[in-house]
Amino acid sequence: MSAKKRNRREAIKALVLEQGAVTVGSLAERFDVSMQTIRRDVDTLCEGDMLHRVHGRIELSNEFLNTPFDQRAGTNLVGKRAIGEAAAELIPDGSTVFISIGSTPLSVAQSLRRRKGLTVITNNLSAAMALSEEVSNRIILPGGEVRLPDRDILGNEVLNFFGRFRAEFAVFGVAGIADDGGMLEFHTTEVSVRQKICSLAKKSLLVVDWSKFGRQAPAVGDNITDIDTVIIDRHPGDEYAPLLTKIKDRLIVAEGEVT
Repeated sequence: MSAKKRNRREAIKALVLEQGAVTVGSLAERFDVSMQTIRRDVDTLCEGDMLHRVHGRIELSNEFLNTPFDQRAGTNLVGKRAIGEAAAELIPDGSTVFISIGSTPLSVAQSLRRRKGLTVITNNLSAAMALSEEVSNRIILPGGEVRLPDRDILGNEVLNFFGRFRAEFAVFGVAGIADDGGMLEFHTTEVSVRQKICSLAKKSLLVVDWSKFGRQAPAVGDNITDIDTVIIDRHPGDEYAPLLTKIKDRLIVAEGEVT
């Protein structure tokens, strides 16, 4: 396979990961090739389980798509509240905090409502609203288009936005955790944002409930063994014991701390 063809197919895959679905016609126009060429690319990319072709477009298979935000936020409420409380215990009044997108970081924000004088830098609008109830807090948001129904903001502008700040803590979740500890997301931009805030914070806090272990998502970046503190609600199962043993000194199991 030529380098040009390989690069084009990698670019097509990245677009689908980013957008969820892309039409064959738009791909032909974008890469300035014939429809026949794009169809061959699509046929090859759809040989695996991640992508499939439907009615003139290529899209992510259902098992690699994220569930709606409100549905995620309404699941495992006790576990997420325990995680939020455990994370909030590590963050004192007056801290500067990056808070990433997702329902579990939102639980941390809700637990931080008793704190005062926080500087919160976030692209998670629900987290911003939760912390806006304390008037001593300073809340900084990026510009850009709000992604609905998740109520967050993504894109290259968000990377530039976070790059203008430094924080004591970076609080973030992940869409899934692979067997080897790889941190998975549904969009490559989510990986980039996570990597950015971790690099700019003194301490990284991964907050994740047990159900994310073994959950599929297409984009990967970094490993939980790279994180300063990992907070989970309960152990995900014996098959992950070797992985969690590697981070036992940086692991907090929050189950039972909140009733």
